[in-house]
Amino acid sequence: MARQAFDEGEVPIGAVIVHGDRLIAAAGNQREQLKDPTAHAEIIAITQAAEALGSWRLLDCTLYCTLEPCPMCAGAIVQARIPTVVYGTTDPKAGACHTLYQITNDARLNHRAVVLGGVMQEECRGILQEFFAQQRALGKK
Repeated sequence: MARQAFDEGEVPIGAVIVHGDRLIAAAGNQREQLKDPTAHAEIIAITQAAEALGSWRLLDCTLYCTLEPCPMCAGAIVQARIPTVVYGTTDPKAGACHTLYQITNDARLNHRAVVLGGVMQEECRGILQEFFAQQRALGKK
């Protein structure tokens, strides 16, 4: 999903959600395509998963994503009751599971998720670095 987002000119972040052993959602970032600041891969995947299960409660699901979720996505993870999150590389600018904030493990909230970071870290970091190097070469922000 990250590679697909890359090929579409989006920041290459991908997310999939698995329920038991079944893939129920898969998305890449679509902020540029949709002109929507909330069109993060995780948000789109959460919406797809809720539709697939017919419920906003994504119990027994695992969210896999390339980059540590931001505050918006971490909040959506908590709201959707996703019990497990696995991500590739940390986000020093907006990470909200381990790096800057720990929203998914905040005892003041009504739900917490077990979060495992660093899975396929080099591959996930590499595609992001490749994308931003390409953007700089093209003179884009």
